[in-house]
Amino acid sequence: MAAGYLEILRARHAARLLTGTLVGRLPNATAAIAVVLFVRAEGGTYSFAGALAAVYGVANAVGQPLLGRLVDLHGQPRVQLPAAIVSGLAMAGFALAGVASPVLAYAAMIVAGLFTPPLEGGLRALWPVVLRRDAQVPTAYALDAVAQEVMFTVGPLLVTACVALWSARVALVVINVIGVLGALSVVVSPPSRAWRSGPREAHWLGALRSPGLLALLGAFLFVGIALGSITVAAVSYADGHGGDGVYGWLMAALGLGALVGGTAYGVRQWPGAPERRLRVLVGLLAVCYLPLMLMPGAVAMVLLTVLAGVFLAPCIACAFIIVDRHAPGGTVTEAFSWLVTTFTVGASVGTGLAGPVVQAGGALWGFAVPGAAGAVSLLVLLATGGVLAAPAGGAVVAPSPENDPNRAVEPRFSSGDRA
Repeated sequence: MAAGYLEILRARHAARLLTGTLVGRLPNATAAIAVVLFVRAEGGTYSFAGALAAVYGVANAVGQPLLGRLVDLHGQPRVQLPAAIVSGLAMAGFALAGVASPVLAYAAMIVAGLFTPPLEGGLRALWPVVLRRDAQVPTAYALDAVAQEVMFTVGPLLVTACVALWSARVALVVINVIGVLGALSVVVSPPSRAWRSGPREAHWLGALRSPGLLALLGAFLFVGIALGSITVAAVSYADGHGGDGVYGWLMAALGLGALVGGTAYGVRQWPGAPERRLRVLVGLLAVCYLPLMLMPGAVAMVLLTVLAGVFLAPCIACAFIIVDRHAPGGTVTEAFSWLVTTFTVGASVGTGLAGPVVQAGGALWGFAVPGAAGAVSLLVLLATGGVLAAPAGGAVVAPSPENDPNRAVEPRFSSGDRA
C-alpha cells in the first residue's frame, strides 16, 4: 500500500514541498483554537473569541482566491512569502497587544486572514512539475489530502502543548513563526522559484469563468456544510453521553476515517473519468452520514463517526483532479484556492445552520443535516454532469493513462503545461 506514496516522496523536492506546505499552513489550521485560547487567557469572553475566529475565517476565504490569482500572475515567491510575513506579523501584533482594544483585535484578524498565503493551491500546481509521470499526480493529490488530516490532528495538539509549557501568547507567536518558516522553505525551493503559470486569457472572472469549476464549487459548498454541521451536532450528542471527552473522540474519529479512506484511495489508479467517480464518492459520503442519526452509545458512535469520515479525503483528492482539468489556462492556483474558499464557507454555513436545528430538534436532527447536505451535493453533480464532462477549452489534448486504461486521448493536467 505504501509503495505508491513512497514513490511520490522519493521524487526530487516532493517531500520538502509537502512538508513545507503543511508546516506553512499550521497558522491557518490552528487559528481558531489558538485565538480562542488566547482570548480566554486574557480574560475575554467566548463570544468575543468566537467572533474574532469567525472574522479571521471570512477574511481567509476572501483572500485565498485573490492571492491565488496574484500567484498565477507573478509567481509563487513574490506572493507567498510576503503574504506569510504580513499574516504572521498581524497575529504577532494581536498576541502582543492583547484584547484591550477590540478594534485592533478585529483589524489584526482581518489582515492575518486576508494575507494567509495560498500554499495549498501552490503545492497542487507544483505536483505535475515535480513528478515524473502524469499518472502519479492523482496519488500525490491523495497523499496531499491524507497529509491535511494529519496536520489538522497534530496542529491543535501542538498549540495546546505550547500553552501548557509556556502560555497562550507564546503559542500564538510560535505557531506563526513556524508557519513563516514553512512558507520560506517552499518558496526558496527550485520548483517554486522556476514555476510559471501557463498563458492566460485576461478576464475579470479569472478561474470562475469555467462552468465545470463553478459546478464543482457548488457541489463542494454542500460537502463543507455537511462537515461543519457534524461538529455542532456532535457537541449536542456529547453533552448527553460523557461531555467534552466524548466530543474529542468523535472529532478524532472523523479525522481517522478520512485518513484511512484517503490512504486507501490513493494507492491505486482508478479507471473512468474523475467526474463520474466523484459522483459515486459523494453518494457514498452522504450514505455514510445517515447512520449517525442512530445515536448509539459512545463507543459505537465513535465507530460510526470513523465510517462517516472514510469518503471525505477521497472526495477531496478526486476534486483536485477535476479542478486541474477544468481550470482555464493560467489560473490553476486561483482555481485550487477557490475550492479551499468554498469548502471553508460551506463549513461555516453548516456550523451556523446546525445550531438552530439542534436547538429546535436536538442532536438527532442535527445529524440529519450532513446527510441532507451530502444528498444535495450529489444532486448538484448529477444536474451539472454535462458541464463537468467537458474540460476547460484551453486544456491541451494529449494521450495520458491517468483515467483510461486503454490510453484514450483525454485532456492533460492543465497545470502540467507551462509557458
